[in-house]
Amino acid sequence: MSQTLQWLEQESLNFPPYDSALSDPNGLLAIGGDLSVQRLVKAYSNGIFPWYNDQQPILWWCPTPRAIIKTDQLIINRTTRKFLNKTHYTTSVNLAFEAVITLCANAPFRKEGTWITEEMKQAYIDLHHAGYAQSIEVWDEQELIGGLYGIAINGYFSGESMFYTKDNASKVALITLNELLASQNITFFDCQIENPFLNAMGCIEISRDQFMLIKNKAIKTTLPKDFWLPRKVIIK
Repeated sequence: MSQTLQWLEQESLNFPPYDSALSDPNGLLAIGGDLSVQRLVKAYSNGIFPWYNDQQPILWWCPTPRAIIKTDQLIINRTTRKFLNKTHYTTSVNLAFEAVITLCANAPFRKEGTWITEEMKQAYIDLHHAGYAQSIEVWDEQELIGGLYGIAINGYFSGESMFYTKDNASKVALITLNELLASQNITFFDCQIENPFLNAMGCIEISRDQFMLIKNKAIKTTLPKDFWLPRKVIIK
């Protein structure tokens, strides 16, 4: 591995500069440390996130290019718009965080397995209790059929994972998140790495330097104190 790859010390929360990440597209930046609330908040504040498998040490990433969705450029195609106009699905914020992360970890469409290990799952539950990890839920009556979760530090939201068990439920979750953020003039949310589903919804890639500029602006944007309070929400 490159000599720029840094082992993190348990007693220090400092990360190396983001531009010292390895030159491969995934942007591996550092290794080791822990998943404490303090370290995770420090990481996300700096545009860094953990991603590793059960048999690996904790790996920290800051990729370039970086995948984002601009809130004024979310793509809702005609078919999805028709579905939204007639659906009986309902949505909520933070009413079932632990259920969402569990279903994300066990999503059957992830044939290659999941990076949401038990250690990571508990770390994000701890982040949720600390007020940093948030979820969007989609319901069919009383059944949880879709959702997503991510890390929110002021106006900066970094999406982590999503799931669905019924058609269009993940789209409804993403649209709900987009509307919530746009209502506070938040211009984007972080998707970390692109995939075909996100691309179809309007995900684009920007350079790491560009991402850092808009991330730093968003993280200075203060949201209302009740913004992430558990509640039902209505999408337009």
